[in-house]
This record gives sequence, structure tokens and C-alpha cells, in this order.
Amino acid sequence: MLADGRVSTGHAGVLLAERRGSYPLIDLCILKTSTQQGEVESGTRRKVKRLLSFQRYCHNSRLLRGLVPHTPGSLHLLDDDYLGQAAHMLSKVGTWNFDIFLFDRLTNGNSLVTLMCHLFNVYGLIHHFQLDMVKLHRFLGMVQDDYHSQNPYHNAVHAADVTQAMYCYLKEPKLAEQLSPADVFLGLMAAAAHDVDHPGVNQPFLIKTRHHLASLYQNTSVLESHHWRSTVGMLRESGLLSHLPPDMSQDMEQQLGSLILATDISRQNEFLLTFREHLDNQDLDLQLASHRHFMLQIALKCADICNPCRVWELSRQWSERVCEEFYRQGDMERKFDLEISPLCNQQADSVPTIQIGFISYIVEPLFEEWHRFTDPSLLSQTMMGHLHKNKARWSLLRYAHNSEPQAHSQAEKPGPEGGGGEGECIP
Repeated sequence: MLADGRVSTGHAGVLLAERRGSYPLIDLCILKTSTQQGEVESGTRRKVKRLLSFQRYCHNSRLLRGLVPHTPGSLHLLDDDYLGQAAHMLSKVGTWNFDIFLFDRLTNGNSLVTLMCHLFNVYGLIHHFQLDMVKLHRFLGMVQDDYHSQNPYHNAVHAADVTQAMYCYLKEPKLAEQLSPADVFLGLMAAAAHDVDHPGVNQPFLIKTRHHLASLYQNTSVLESHHWRSTVGMLRESGLLSHLPPDMSQDMEQQLGSLILATDISRQNEFLLTFREHLDNQDLDLQLASHRHFMLQIALKCADICNPCRVWELSRQWSERVCEEFYRQGDMERKFDLEISPLCNQQADSVPTIQIGFISYIVEPLFEEWHRFTDPSLLSQTMMGHLHKNKARWSLLRYAHNSEPQAHSQAEKPGPEGGGGEGECIP
């Protein structure tokens, strides 16, 4: 057993530990049901899943190009109805009301791989960079598998959602006219991998539990640094960029790091102030590679926190998921007698309260500047409309939530006539 509570499986376990090292300290009782055989079976299932998803992608790609006849004897890993619905959704992947939860179901949990392969085809990136399709799919499969499906929020579906949002932002006229193929490649790759191997706890938790990642990255951008280094490791393991000149592939790795590190929420004000100054001075020149890179950083930051700008049905699901992840951390902290982190106490921090604070202090300031940058675009107007409506809706839910205890206590008090008090009716 490894020092951080994971089970070693010999050489395979060592390799896994080197690449997937973010697991937080957990209750060792959880591991009682884990055996070496279970670990081996898990690895086998992962390999089979990658193989099947690759076969499914090849079949879907040929089907979409009309190269596969619908014959009774042909192999269909997904039935025709699902294939048709997934293909129909991909035809509308640039619309803001894209339902990533439905798409993930239609692709049998392969939303990130399917989406990235589609977008790489849309932009002609495979041909432009002479990418090997097997290596590309191997890399994307590794990225998707290295997201932790047990995380309510930081999982592969979140990565696919951020990637779809990033695609929408890359299509904004102010950006689209200036972006090079390398800019698009890096933007999509960073979106897909920006949270890879996220352990489901935040940086303060890793620091106060003296997790090895906190020591490795000296308590600075711990998670983001790990996401980046994990991505670089998978790029090299897959050999996706091995055909490119070494200086070019190394530059791409560094730029990926710069983009992923920009998602560190503790650097929010740094980027926001710089963005605001550029807009105030009207000195953004997107013909300059450095300015385009900065706008890719801003676009990725927007994509990463855009959930409150989605339609309510999608926004609410993401809000509940992220709060569930917060509460799980709080429960773990309580169990191990650690100070409960802000926003992680389910008894004190309600979902509406968390979301209103998040919108007010993080989302609104950034998207107001993005709104200015786009002039504003139709998409930006749509997002701001959803943002304001969602904030108002959370405010109503917070009022109802805060009124419940008062109403309950009033109801228990006998009124003048022996009945309930005035607090029984909650608006």
C-alpha cells in the first residue's frame, strides 16, 4: 500500500501512481474491498473501454460521411437511434443551449472524446498538424479516463462542457478572424485537459493535509500545475506531437501550461484587472501572438465558470453538482477533525447562498468585461440575460430557504386561537 492510501499493483501500480498522483488522503476503511485483482480488472476494463470508444468513433465518423451502409449484419456499438441523435446534437454543437448531459448519455459516457474529435475535424486540425488518428484518440482517451467519474463536478462531463463553451467563444467574430490553427488547437486542448485528474478537493485542503502535490508545487497553483503536468505526461506517452520539431512541441507544452494555470481562481483579480486595462486603453492587438494568447486565457477562464450563464435547467444541475463536491470535502474535513473550509459546510452554506456569492464576486465581473470585449455579441447578450435571471432565481430560492426555519418555528407556536402563527405561508 502506498503512503497516501492507494494500493500498489507492482510495476503497473508505480506507473499509475506517477501519472495519477492527486488522490487525497482518504479513510483507509474504504480500501478494504479493494484487492490487487480488482485493480487489474479495473485496468482491463479501462483498456476495453478505450478500444470500444475508438471503434465507436471510427464507425460514427464513417457513418457521418456516408461510408457505412445500414445493413443488418454490420456491427453497431450504439443503436441507430442513439447514433442519429448524437450526430444531430453535434450539428448544433455551436449553440449555447447545448445539453452536455444528454450528449454524454448519447455517447455512452464518451462526450469528451467524441466532442474533441469532432471539433478537430471541424477546424481541420488533424490535417494541418498531420496528427496520427490513433495517437490522437489514444491521448484523448487517456485524458477522459483520467478524470474521476466519482467527482460530482470535476469530471469528464465538466471538461466536455468547458470545451463546448470554449468552441462557442472561439467562434466570436472578434476572436475568430484573428486566431491561427495553433491558437485553436491550444485553446481546445487546454479546455479538454484543464482539470484532468482533479481529486475532488481544493488547494487549501491539499495544503492543510500536507498532500505531496502541495509540497511538489510549493503550495502555489497546486491543482492547475498538476493538471498541466499530467497533460504533458499524456502527450508524451501518446506520442501525439512526437512528429513535430522538438522546439515546436515544447513551445506547445509551455503554452498549454500558461492556459491551464490561468484557471487558478486565486489569480482572478490579476487577469481581470489586466483585461479591464486593455479594454479601457483600447490597446488589444490580436495580430500580436501574445495578445491572442492572453485572450485565449480569458476565454478559457470564462468557459470554466460559465455555468451561471447557461439556461436555468443546465445551470442548476451544475450548481448542485459543485456544491455536492464542496459538501463532500466538508464531510471529510469533519470526519478527520479538520477545520471545515469555506462553502463546504452543508449545514451553514446553502446552494443558493454559494451561487449568489459566486455570481456576484467571480462570474459577473469577468463576464461584464467579456461583454465589453465582444461589442457585445449576440452570444454575450444571451449569456448576460441568463446570468441575471439565474441570479434572481437563486435569490428567491435563498429567501425561501432562509424563511423555512422561521416558518417552522412560527408554526410550532400556538397562535391566539391555538392555531399556527403567521409564518406558515411561504412565498
